[in-house]
Amino acid sequence: MKYLLLMYADEAIGARYSKEELQAAGKVWAEFRQEIAASGVLMSSSGVAPGSSVTTVRVRNDKTMITDGPFAETHEQLGGYFLVDCKDLDEAILWAGKVPTAAYGSIEIRPLWAPGS
Repeated sequence: MKYLLLMYADEAIGARYSKEELQAAGKVWAEFRQEIAASGVLMSSSGVAPGSSVTTVRVRNDKTMITDGPFAETHEQLGGYFLVDCKDLDEAILWAGKVPTAAYGSIEIRPLWAPGS
């Protein structure tokens, strides 16, 4: 089963890190990326640009509306994702708990729709 692990956190957290904290966080992330890649469950991952770069598009009554910024005002912003192929939700939860963002933000787990389901 494929799952998206969506990482959410306050974008301002990283801006408050000292040089030493950034280096320590980089080490934690490198170790996690190595572990998840070696496990065989990782299919894809990427960070996303800050919320200030978001463009939202809506079409209502055949009119396209474009808005700068995210769709919803929140305290946490989407920072990136991991696409994983796990045997079940329990395994996806285990991996979500290992994502470093879980220590200061949240990880949303979303199953992907399989064709015919």
